Amino acid sequence: MAFADDAPGTKTAKGELPEVVVTGVAGNEPSTEKTGSYTTRKSNSATKLDLSLRETPQSVSVVTRARMDDFKQVNINDVLANTTGVSVEKVETDRTYYMARGFDITNFQYDGVGMPFTSGNVAGDIDTAIYDRIDIVRGANGLMSATGNPSATVNFVRKRPTYQFQASAGLTVGSWNTRRIDADVSGALNAAGTVAGSIVVAKQAGDSYLDRYSPEKTVIYGVIEANLGESTLLTLGHSHQKSDAKGGMWGALPLYYTDGSPTNYRTSTSTAADWSHWITQDDRSFIELSHQLNTDWQLKSVLSYNKSTADSKLFYAYGTPDRKTGLGLYSYPSLYNDTNIQTLFDLYATGKFTLAGRQHDVSFGVNWSKSKLDDISHYGVGIGTPLPDISNWTGNYPQPAFNAFTDGSAYEDTRKTVFAASRFNLADQVKLIAGVNLTKADTTGTSYGVSSQKSARNTTPYLGVVYDLAPNASVYASHTEIFNPQSEVDVNGRTLDPVKGKGDELGVKTELFDRKLNLSAAVFKIQQNNAAEQAGINGTKTYYKGIDAQSQGFEFDASGELAKGWNLSAGYTQISIKGSNDKDVKTYVPRKLFRLSTTYQLPFLPQLKVGGSLNWQADTFRDEGSGIIIRQAGYATMNLLARYDVTQNFNISANLNNVSNQKYLTSLYWSQAYYAAPRNGSIAINWKY
Repeated sequence: MAFADDAPGTKTAKGELPEVVVTGVAGNEPSTEKTGSYTTRKSNSATKLDLSLRETPQSVSVVTRARMDDFKQVNINDVLANTTGVSVEKVETDRTYYMARGFDITNFQYDGVGMPFTSGNVAGDIDTAIYDRIDIVRGANGLMSATGNPSATVNFVRKRPTYQFQASAGLTVGSWNTRRIDADVSGALNAAGTVAGSIVVAKQAGDSYLDRYSPEKTVIYGVIEANLGESTLLTLGHSHQKSDAKGGMWGALPLYYTDGSPTNYRTSTSTAADWSHWITQDDRSFIELSHQLNTDWQLKSVLSYNKSTADSKLFYAYGTPDRKTGLGLYSYPSLYNDTNIQTLFDLYATGKFTLAGRQHDVSFGVNWSKSKLDDISHYGVGIGTPLPDISNWTGNYPQPAFNAFTDGSAYEDTRKTVFAASRFNLADQVKLIAGVNLTKADTTGTSYGVSSQKSARNTTPYLGVVYDLAPNASVYASHTEIFNPQSEVDVNGRTLDPVKGKGDELGVKTELFDRKLNLSAAVFKIQQNNAAEQAGINGTKTYYKGIDAQSQGFEFDASGELAKGWNLSAGYTQISIKGSNDKDVKTYVPRKLFRLSTTYQLPFLPQLKVGGSLNWQADTFRDEGSGIIIRQAGYATMNLLARYDVTQNFNISANLNNVSNQKYLTSLYWSQAYYAAPRNGSIAINWKY
């Protein structure tokens, strides 16, 4: 793309299982929905082994359904912007990069199955309505992601059907005429209670604080579970999301004038033309077959088919404006279409075995994926037309014919992986997790006139040890190698070689209050070679260079219930990122991050829940060369909420975001940026049965 840069076990009678407790016949994880919790007792996002967070030798944050609902985190940007150690780099209105520990997050998973990125960013607006929770595993996660990326892995855990009937609906109205409807229905589909289904629907539309920008999206998700026998569970699911962003920005605002001084536009300023639009559609289908071989062994296979499309007419403004006149920007209109089809197959077994008189855990399997991308850019007539001062521009630019010239990509990426991991019970207090991942990645085709032909293979080892200091506290250490094929291209249009390196982590974890509260602290060190970093723009094509970088730092994380009715999620991260010459690199990445979200149910008025969140990051800067340095000062934003339960089934809630009306740039990842949303709020009415 050439842009400017929980499944239930077998039932014997209908309604036999409690409404909240969902156990799996073959490795499905318990639901967080309706628990009200800000943490989970178990997660297999790091190893495919069914471990508690304390038993996992990596840093793991869990964003539960309750937390997403409380703070109205309706998209993945909202979720990750409030997650320990993660920064959200919103380079455009409809395209985003995510970073952790100084590096780009390019590992997304759905129910533990990795979805390879065809680019280093996410286009569109990933809605969260269909997810029970989202796990973020920080650090290299080679066992689960087919490649070891040292930033983080984001695992989207989808909602599953319940076997007792339940339903919910919500209506939200907010600033800038924003309206949203959510509905969720689930229950048994036959009298025997062996088949259950669920459907989730969400619709959102409205305007924006940005001039001419009106985003809209529709989400539909359906899933069916069928118990084929006492030990076999078949799951079929499909999700659909369509986003239509009118007036979205391609690129963003210039950051400095010709004299080197920084620009300072109105928060609402946009470079989009009044005819700009960006439509994205994402369809994901999956089939899962889980089988319980016996009390110790489970087998699970997953086949997924995903299709993403984009259709856009966009307007890019390039150049450097004059401080006095505001002139100096030029037009670059383009029409763009792309189709990205991914097919994935994952087969693995988990179980237990006895060795030296002790019982141990093991997981092993294979993974195969194929991603095919076809895109074409139709460049508009009139490229280079001078633009007026955008300070008060209305977007009035005649829509051109898009036949100046065309360019595009057509390439295919295939990855094959074999993995194995085992948790050795060396002693009552000592557990050793050892694993290995063998991946072969092949790319064929062309990208904007340059061959994408590339082949790479690597064996990625993983080693972790956990020592129990007490029944509820442990220390851990982990080491993994890094191998990650890249999609970014250099100034000549050639794909960069894979990233290689290593990551080490040492930490302590504890579970308190009957495992309702998880606490952790960690120090880490990452060496990454040939990591992609933006080096410039040729026309509208961003090109990159490979740099060697070392990231090291520490972090603290807490999530769960501090006392009855008091939930908390908090984290602090501090890092340094040095290049091969021991100078700071990736200076647009905040070196210090603090995240806090908390809610409290008043004991003297239990119907009322109040809460707030605070996000703070240290200053960042970007060196544009020739002595020009763009800076974003450190800033903090606060959000507040209140919810009142009118009845057991009906509540009213209110949220207020960016209470202090802080003005700040959303990112310095690129040489252009725009401003974040000013103070805004919403009111919602919610019903559940």
